[in-house]
Amino acid sequence: MDIENPYILTEAKVEEPPKNFFGKLKFLGPGFILSASIVGSGELIMTTQLGAKAGFVTLWVVLVSCLVKVAVQLEFGKHAINTGETSLAAFNKLPGPKFGRANWSIWVWLGLMIFKFFQVGGIVGGVAIILNMAFPAVSISLWAILAAVVVALVVFRGNYGLIEKLSIVMIGLFTVLTLISLVMLQKTEFALTWEAVSSGLEFKLPSAVVITALAAFGITGVGGDEIMMYNYWLLEKGYAAKTGPRDGSKAWVKRAKGWIKIMYLDALLAMVAYTIVTVAFYLLGAAILHGQGLVPESTKIVETLSRMYTDTLGLGAKNVFLTGAFVVLFSTLLSALAGWTRLFSDAYAQVTSVEFTDTKTRSKLIAIFSWVFPFFWLVLFLWFKAPGVMVLIGGAATSVILLIVVFAAFHFRFRRLGEDLKPSKFYDIALFLSAGAIIAVGIYMVAKPFL
Repeated sequence: MDIENPYILTEAKVEEPPKNFFGKLKFLGPGFILSASIVGSGELIMTTQLGAKAGFVTLWVVLVSCLVKVAVQLEFGKHAINTGETSLAAFNKLPGPKFGRANWSIWVWLGLMIFKFFQVGGIVGGVAIILNMAFPAVSISLWAILAAVVVALVVFRGNYGLIEKLSIVMIGLFTVLTLISLVMLQKTEFALTWEAVSSGLEFKLPSAVVITALAAFGITGVGGDEIMMYNYWLLEKGYAAKTGPRDGSKAWVKRAKGWIKIMYLDALLAMVAYTIVTVAFYLLGAAILHGQGLVPESTKIVETLSRMYTDTLGLGAKNVFLTGAFVVLFSTLLSALAGWTRLFSDAYAQVTSVEFTDTKTRSKLIAIFSWVFPFFWLVLFLWFKAPGVMVLIGGAATSVILLIVVFAAFHFRFRRLGEDLKPSKFYDIALFLSAGAIIAVGIYMVAKPFL
C-alpha cells in the first residue's frame, strides 16, 4: 500500500475512494499504529497504576480520556487530506511569532518532548525487565541495550507497510489475552460486580490520585504527540496522495470527502479497540491490584502487573503474560520510534533549510534518529530505573502538549478548512467538547505546582 513519496501530491497518484465496506477496510491502518503506541505506556502501565491506586472510582477518567480526544485527532487527519501538509509543516503556519524559521509552537513542542524521553525510556526498561524475568541469566541493563538496538534496526529501514503489519499483529495478540483474563476474572474471588463498576461512573476524583489520574488522561487514548503522528501515517498510507492536490474542482471535493470518511472509519475503529483494552486493563488493576494493596512501581512493576494474570489464570499464566507484555511494550517502542523519527525529522526541516518532502533527505534523517533516540531512552532508563515514574512524567507532559494540539486543530477547522469540506454541527460540538476537556486538564497540570 506504500506510495512512492506520498508527501508530494500529483495528479498521477489520484485514486477514487472505495465505496463498499470491505473495500474501505483495505485502507485502514494508521489508527491501529497509534493503538500499538498507546497500549504499552498508557494502558499496560499508567491505566493499571491508576486502577491499583484508586480502585474503581476513577474508571470515568479512562473512558473520557479515550472518547473525547478522537475529535481533535480527526481534525488533524482531515487537515492532512485537505492540504497534504505534515503536522509540523502545519504548525509552522499557525498564528504567532517565529523564532528563526520556526513558529513558537514548534519550539514549545520540542521543549515538552524532553519529558517524553522519560516515558519511552520507561518502556525500554519495561521490555528489559520482562526479558530478565524470562531469562534471568542476562541482566536488566544488557536486555535494555539489546532492546534499544533491535528496535533501532527495525525502524532504521522499515517502511510504512512493515510498521503497520507488525503493529496490528502485536497489538492483536495481547488484546485477546487481556480480554480472556478479564472473562476468567469472574471465576475468582476478585470477580467484578455491577455495584463496583458503576461506582467508577460517578465522576468522583479522590485528591490522593489527582496527579496519576490527570497523567492517565494525557497518556491513555490518543496523546498529543500521537495525534501529531497520525498525519504522517495517513500521508504514508496514501490518503492525501490519492485525493490529489486541491484544484478547486467538484471532483476533488468528492474524492476528499470520500477519503475523509475512510479516515473517520479508521480512527473510530481504532478508538473502539483501544477503549476496550483500556477499560479491561483498568478493571483488572482495580479488581486485583487495588484489592491487595499492590501498586506497580519501580523495577517490580512487571512482577506486580503479572499478578493480574496469575491471579485469574493461575501461576502457569505468568509466562503467557510475560510473552504478551513483551509484545505490547515492544510494539509501543516500535511505533513510538517510527513516529518520533518522522516528527523530529520534520521539526529539523522546519528550523533549517532542508526539505522533509525530499525522499533522500527524509530517509537519511529518519535513519539517523532511529539510532539517536533509542540511545537516549536507554541512558535515561539506566540512570532513573523507575519505569512507572518515568511514564508518569511523560503523561504529564502529554497533557500540556495537547493544549498546542487543540489550538492547532481549531486553526485547521476555522481558518484553513474550505467551506466545501465544512463538517456537520454535531462534529463541531464534539470538537468543542473535546477541546474543553483537554484544556481543563492541561491548565490544571500547568497550574498544579503553584496551587
